Amino acid sequence: MSLSDPRFVALNHWLNHYFKAEVAPLLICGDASFRRYFRIQHLGKHYIVSDSPIHLVPIAPFVAVAKAYRAAGLCVPEVLATSIEQGFVLQTDVGEQQLLSVLNQHNVIDYYQQALNLLPTIATVTDTELGPLTDYDADFVQRELMIFIDWLVNKHIDYTLTNNEQQMITAAFAALTDSAMSQPKVGMHRDYHSRNLLINADELAVIDFQDAVLGPITYDAVSLLRDCYVRWPDESVQQLKQYHYQLIKQHKLLCDEVDFVTYQQWFDLMGLQRHIKAAGIFARLYHRDGKRGYLADIPLTLQYIVDIGASYPQIAEFSAWVETVIAPLVQQRPITESTQAGH
Repeated sequence: MSLSDPRFVALNHWLNHYFKAEVAPLLICGDASFRRYFRIQHLGKHYIVSDSPIHLVPIAPFVAVAKAYRAAGLCVPEVLATSIEQGFVLQTDVGEQQLLSVLNQHNVIDYYQQALNLLPTIATVTDTELGPLTDYDADFVQRELMIFIDWLVNKHIDYTLTNNEQQMITAAFAALTDSAMSQPKVGMHRDYHSRNLLINADELAVIDFQDAVLGPITYDAVSLLRDCYVRWPDESVQQLKQYHYQLIKQHKLLCDEVDFVTYQQWFDLMGLQRHIKAAGIFARLYHRDGKRGYLADIPLTLQYIVDIGASYPQIAEFSAWVETVIAPLVQQRPITESTQAGH
């Protein structure tokens, strides 16, 4: 960061005024949005400050959800100061080690059970000081699915759909939407995975929750267990699905009439919706935002679609089309060394 970066200059001035001393913000990362994060040390304490261009990423949702999650008992950053006009948020530092960095096949069950245990609490947060959470309704689901067509199919591989393909896609997307809408709705983090959970002593801290909505009960669980960035053995995922199913029943979030077969179909189809959306978002991050690293994550999302979709008649044709048409075209686009740079 330098004096040629006006936002950094403004951020530094704001922090110096808050702390009444000169501090040295250290850039730690950006994320999939236009937001940047810096770590600060002052008088032996560590802080995080986020920098969000206010016309692109409003900070009010993050602040509101942070307050609601803390009130519910979740370990999340405490907001210490904000600059609504400039898009700066100073918050406590809840950890620097992502859960993903410590996971392996020997500890994933224990850690993921710990992460799943937080979901019933997240489910109870359905409104904030800004009002009720946005409803993740059928139109919302369809808009997300269309990111796949607009950015991966049309833009990234420059593929023109036939009439038959368009009809097949419409039918598959309708089936995924109907499944999502048939589930009970709860407070939903919406990006609940191992990069957004931090090791904090003997508990997990939750971050990146500003997009929380009111949505399907399986969404956060499938986001965690069928991670877009890492794939775990089917046996482990099956065990953890059973754990989540029993957990939400114990917390009265799922009525006794819903059997595991129904839950599993909800879970699998919800995961397909999320992976279809994610593949499109990864392409959009490259073409619109210049973030090359996410291209390397597209093949895993497509593989999930191929493997899981084949088991469901309403999605099987779409799944086969992704396998035989879309995935090979994606593979033909070379991922260069610069493309594989970190996210």
